Amino acid sequence: MLKKTLLAAVALVALASGAAAEDLKEFRIGILGGENEADRLRNFQCMVDTLPAVLGVEKVSLFPAADYDGVIQGLLGGTLDYAELGASGYAKIYLADAKAVEPILTTVQTDGSMGYHSVMVARKDSGITKLEDMKGKKLGFADPDSTSGYLVPTVTLPEAVGAPVKEFFGETGFGGGHENLVLEVLKGTFDAGTTWASGVGDFKDGYTSGNLRKMVDKGILNMDDLVQLWESPLIPNGPIVVRSTMNDDMKSKFKAFMVDLPKSDPECFAAIQGGDYTGYAEVNVDFYKPIIDARKATIGG
Repeated sequence: MLKKTLLAAVALVALASGAAAEDLKEFRIGILGGENEADRLRNFQCMVDTLPAVLGVEKVSLFPAADYDGVIQGLLGGTLDYAELGASGYAKIYLADAKAVEPILTTVQTDGSMGYHSVMVARKDSGITKLEDMKGKKLGFADPDSTSGYLVPTVTLPEAVGAPVKEFFGETGFGGGHENLVLEVLKGTFDAGTTWASGVGDFKDGYTSGNLRKMVDKGILNMDDLVQLWESPLIPNGPIVVRSTMNDDMKSKFKAFMVDLPKSDPECFAAIQGGDYTGYAEVNVDFYKPIIDARKATIGG
């Protein structure tokens, strides 16, 4: 009996050592879908180059998912160490396993706010100029797990239009991520679509940050081709999350690296975030409780 106990103890120590060694060997980054994969990989390359020395790992690996759920499942399964999520994506993880990840930071807009907006846009030459013009028309959402691209419009549009989404709009669908959704609106697949924007700065520039700004900066969108029909209330900026079981030393090093990034490597910071931000602020689960509650009530998980 004693021998079995000792063997079990040795096995547990070996398992724990293996987990620690894995932590120190590779740092795995999940990248949300919805944007051209080559662009996503290029934006995060600076982390591949700099993080190994900071964290003491042998390599940093990037895992660009086809959609939001790919990263969500990777975080739930413990196969990813860090990702930048929307608030609804984090809510989905929390509702499935509250201890899977820890939200540690979020971005701060140039006006000091820690939020952004869902915006509905249509082609300027469509003749649609206001939200009321969308009655009976086809509305596109970005992704089922997107906060601004689905959850918030689903919750707040009924009050704005005076009817349930399914009754007011003739048809709804998903565009396969924010960037692709806007491209589909321009193609005429949807009469309008919901995406995300800081709401700070000028619409003609794609605002200071968000999907529209990213597309403008990449040269694939001319804001003169769009008109904005609607803007949501302020939404909490999405969290930077880390795997909860990561060792505390690595968590501390990674958090310090991120907090310092806007000053230590402004180009890397801008590439990862896509637009103009002043930096990061600390957050925890309480910051996202309203979104968690809204997702639970609306989608159920």
